[in-house]
Amino acid sequence: MPKGINQKLKLLYIVKILEKMTDEAHPMSTSRLIKELEKYEIGAERKSIYDDIAQLIDFGYDIVINKSKRDGGYYMASRQFELSELKLLVDSVQASRFITAKKSRELIQKLENMASDYDQVQLKRDVYVNNRVKTENESIYYVINDIYEAMRLNKQIGFKYMDWNIDKKMQARKNGQIYEVSPFALTIKDENYYLIAFDANAGKIKHYRVDKIKDENVLDKDREGNENFNNFDVATYSNRSFGMYGGETQTVTLGFEHRYVGIIIDRFGTDIDIRKIDDEWANARVEVNISGQFYGWITSLGGNVVIESPADIRNDYRSYLERLI
Repeated sequence: MPKGINQKLKLLYIVKILEKMTDEAHPMSTSRLIKELEKYEIGAERKSIYDDIAQLIDFGYDIVINKSKRDGGYYMASRQFELSELKLLVDSVQASRFITAKKSRELIQKLENMASDYDQVQLKRDVYVNNRVKTENESIYYVINDIYEAMRLNKQIGFKYMDWNIDKKMQARKNGQIYEVSPFALTIKDENYYLIAFDANAGKIKHYRVDKIKDENVLDKDREGNENFNNFDVATYSNRSFGMYGGETQTVTLGFEHRYVGIIIDRFGTDIDIRKIDDEWANARVEVNISGQFYGWITSLGGNVVIESPADIRNDYRSYLERLI
């Protein structure tokens, strides 16, 4: 058989064909593989295919040779991502509010292309992007890149911080004033992406939704507040911030019925100190950012979780409930 114009790329095309068109249930015979290579203007003989497959296996590709007479052939047994892993990634992209609908579709398409043709059908069947609440900030990826670049260079970052108005348009807070902060971490919480940074003017750590950052710029100013992050833990910070709203951090003792221990652990983790009071009640000391969102969370549990101490927080919560009534 005469060689084709792409003969030097033969091994690469064999890998491409096996990754896209084969799996355990769909092996490809030698004759079929030769025909598929012809579509790329690559000539091949049966003996050369045997040698090529052997080389690819020696190189590390997980290619299985099925010698069955009825449905024998070759198939790619494993890929960089298994189908279950791709489904998990697709679900994460779909659920992420900070990824725009357009970018969600682009990312999902790239993930689908990493699966075989047969597995792609399963991924497409589960894709639901329309009607999900998504950010409209298409430049969020450039914002993320600039934040990481500022952290790499140990520099501050400046930006305008946007918010929705009653006309459903984004407008800059503080009349377009430029926020200047020292970025230290990025985290995902409640389906949104947040920048955690030190605000030197306020003298404390703050967080900002990345999709509301606009006109960002890496500043020629060294980061400040390093001492505030020496023992900083992003997970702990996120757990005690209800809805990522700020507030004074305080240690609070929560009382709860035993059947609510899962809710307490899901919220604050397993490192908290839980003490059994009697056969029905227990309590736990936790650190929280005191805010209306924290009080709202307590209220949603219907009296099955209560604030035991300190007294001033109990009284403040009572006032909160009275205002609601």
